[in-house]
Amino acid sequence: MVCLALVMGAGIATAAKPAQKKSVTTVFVTDIDCEHCVQKIMNNVPSLGKGIKDVQVDLPKKEVTVVYDASKNSDENIIKGFASLKVKAEVKKDAAGKK
Repeated sequence: MVCLALVMGAGIATAAKPAQKKSVTTVFVTDIDCEHCVQKIMNNVPSLGKGIKDVQVDLPKKEVTVVYDASKNSDENIIKGFASLKVKAEVKKDAAGKK
């Protein structure tokens, strides 16, 4: 009986695992126009919020790609983070007008 209870308890404990963290990659179109702007972003990544895993800046395209943990941050919060750095940003839309 004790063994049965232990096996049942282990099954329930396994099922109760927290959800996996979901990484989101978003491309933001920005108003950056020089290497100083790029450095301002790269030197202040914590300003973009929690859960940031990677930031890549493409100066010629004026785009910033951000990989983040969706359970800790959102596109809206990251845009606010850019604003705190005096960088205008919006989510890049594809040709069909979708995010």
